[in-house]
Amino acid sequence: MRQLRTLDQLEAEYFQQHPEEIDEYLSILFEDYAQDGDIGALLASLRTIARAKGITATAAAAGMSRKGLQKALSIEGSPKFESVNAILNALGYRLTPEKISVAKC
Repeated sequence: MRQLRTLDQLEAEYFQQHPEEIDEYLSILFEDYAQDGDIGALLASLRTIARAKGITATAAAAGMSRKGLQKALSIEGSPKFESVNAILNALGYRLTPEKISVAKC
């Protein structure tokens, strides 16, 4: 039987081959999250980048177990702010506030 790859696997492979595109991907990801608040999409995308960079290495750098990282970034995941920050740091990024313009009424 033919073994098919999942979309998640294809995305992770793509970013392994094109690491220079991760920066822009994460920028767009967080812009989208700021607009729609879809935590599931945010976690799924962070999971993809963690896979591209290596789950075990990312977990170790974040001070987490492999299983803990996978659980935090799972569909059912509800990671604490500290965990998201640690994961981003392990991936080589940080959370940085950006001022937004607020429309006057």
